[in-house]
Formats: sequence, C-alpha cells, structure tokens
Amino acid sequence: MESKQSNSQRETNYRLFDEKTTSGFGFFDLPEKPLPPPPPCLEVVPSEVSSNVKYTVEPVNVDGLTLLKGRVSTQEVFALSNSDLVPGKYEGGLKLWEGSIDLIKALSSDMQDGKLSFGGKRILELGCGHGLPGIFACLKGAATVHFQDFNAEVLQHLTIPNVKANIQKKFPYLTDVNEYRSIEADTRFFAGDWGEVHSILPFVSSDEIAGYDIILMAETVYSISALPSLYELIKKCGNSPHGVVYMAAKKHYFGVGGGSRRFISMVEEDGAFASSLVSEVADGSSNVREVWKLNLK
Repeated sequence: MESKQSNSQRETNYRLFDEKTTSGFGFFDLPEKPLPPPPPCLEVVPSEVSSNVKYTVEPVNVDGLTLLKGRVSTQEVFALSNSDLVPGKYEGGLKLWEGSIDLIKALSSDMQDGKLSFGGKRILELGCGHGLPGIFACLKGAATVHFQDFNAEVLQHLTIPNVKANIQKKFPYLTDVNEYRSIEADTRFFAGDWGEVHSILPFVSSDEIAGYDIILMAETVYSISALPSLYELIKKCGNSPHGVVYMAAKKHYFGVGGGSRRFISMVEEDGAFASSLVSEVADGSSNVREVWKLNLK
C-alpha cells in the first residue's frame, strides 16, 4: 500500500487528501470508532485470479527500461470511487504512486554502481500494489520474489496479472506464472496486515531459516499508527546480518503525520539498522520524496 499528496498529478498519480476537509485530515480523519479487524492473512495463488474485472495494460518507461503496469477499476474491485481510501478496508493498492518509480530508479542506480545485485537473492516487497519494484527484481535475476499487500483483491486483480504481463514480455513463450518459477524467480503472493502477515511468510528469520536478503517498500510509511508494526515486520523478515531494506516515501505526508523522516527516526532510535539516504526527488509534482537504505547491523 502506498499513499499520496493533494497536488494535481500526471495520469498515473492520484490524490490522497480530499480538499473538502472537516478537521484537516480529509477522509483520513481519525475514526470515531476502532478500525474493523484486518482481513485474514492468506497466500493468493495465480489460479485464483478472476477474469470478471477488466484489466488493461500500459507501458511505463523507467530510465530506459520498459515495464508494464495494469489498470483496474477501484469501483469494480471494491465498489469505491477511484479517490477513495478506506483505512482497514482498502489501502490504495490499485494506484501507482511515484515512490514505486523512485525506488526502481534507485535500485537501478545502485546496481550500476556495483552496490546491489539481485542475483540469487530472496526478495520481499511489502505493500506491493502494482508490484513494479518486485517485478524489477524478478527481471534482474532474483531467485525468490514474494509480494505482500493488505488486500487479497489487489493481488488477485492487479499484482499477479502485472507479474504475468512482465514475465510474458521477457519470456513470450510462457503462458503461466508458475512456469516462470522453473526458469528464474519463485514468485508468491501474500495478503494480510503487517502485524500478522509474518505468520504465513516462508522466510521469517530464525535460527533455522534465513530471512529475506532484500526488502522493498514504496510509500508504506504514511500512517503513524502502522509504523511500529511495519518496522517490527522488517526486523522479523530481514536476513541477519546481511539483510537490506530499500524504502521510498515522501519526506512528510502532510495531514497524517507520517513520512520517511518519521520512520527513520524510529529506526535510528531502535538501533537495529544503519540508515543512509540514497536519493532525494524534488521535482515539484508533490512533496519532497526520498529513498533510504537500511542495513541490519
């Protein structure tokens, strides 16, 4: 899941905050009653993809690399308008946010500089939505790429079709995501809340199991209340002592209080990771955006 600012954006960008607010938070006003319990954690398999939702695909150029991204209707999937985000029900995963593209650019740059390799690595993308950073890892030689999103519907109707579209673009003779596993990356898809989804992820770090080598996340740190569970999840899933996290986010999400700096403050206070700023994007299209790299100590 990823989040957004209220600036006018290009076609692939959306607004997070309604201009007609009552107390400064738009439809992210603090709820009058507790959020509903999160949906159950479960693995979504490619065979569960439904054809009753229209899926169209279009190219996205990222520094010379063409990826394919899907488009589906929020109305068809969740019976919500395209601007709606409903905490505890739908967390915006059907929209493509700038942070996903920022993250891919940062990953590509670190690869070119010899600072990063996906070859043979275990990758986890949290709050994946479209899943483009995870797809990028697939195409760059990762051994395993697991995609997580709050909503199973996002995985069913968007992430899995996106993975399939990009795989078929690279391997046009393949017709099934499962066939790709035997050739290159093992791709799997998991739905659930960050506080609970570790219970079904295959590579939660322990004395017997190595965690994920690289964790990717874009625009996942907008909600202050979700930051502790997100941080605890990456600590549980990172491969100690060599695990790496790449995080792309806005520096501040005005109105809701989250942002990259709020999250980095939590990281630095805890002391389990060393943090470094990879890139900053100030293009005038939204609030200042950043990509951070966290290394387990």
